[in-house]
Amino acid sequence: MAKNKSTATRIDIKPKLRDSMNGLLNQQLADTVDLYSQVKQAHWNVKGAHFIALHELFDKLAEDLEEPVDDIAERITALGGVARGTARIAAQDSRLAEFPHGRIDGLEAVALLADRYAALGASTRAAIETAGKQGDADTSDLFTGISRGLDKALWFLEAHLS
Repeated sequence: MAKNKSTATRIDIKPKLRDSMNGLLNQQLADTVDLYSQVKQAHWNVKGAHFIALHELFDKLAEDLEEPVDDIAERITALGGVARGTARIAAQDSRLAEFPHGRIDGLEAVALLADRYAALGASTRAAIETAGKQGDADTSDLFTGISRGLDKALWFLEAHLS
């Protein structure tokens, strides 16, 4: 596979920092696209006494991931990089555990998704720190907003497990 070269931009961030941020952003993009697909997998295959409530919750959670996916990808391209956001790339690069492929009991699906939201939340907070320490306040701020959304979704999931 050929390495994609960065494109020129007038954004006043040095090329080395832009490249670093694009790597960080692309990793988070892969994880977030993977989480989106896992939430949809749960949405389509959930079974059990709480089916309709969970089916609708999972659909809403997936919908809420669409904006962060788009925002991460657009930040990459704004910095002159190439957003690597296909399903194949996400599957290859994601750090999230795989979601079961078959039918799944409702509360088991909730617990598995809660684990994945917690993992993505933790890596997003690490990305906030990395971007801030390296001097890209805008990327750090982007991740901060995404972190709040992930924490809210995790709260919704954990409420079902109490």
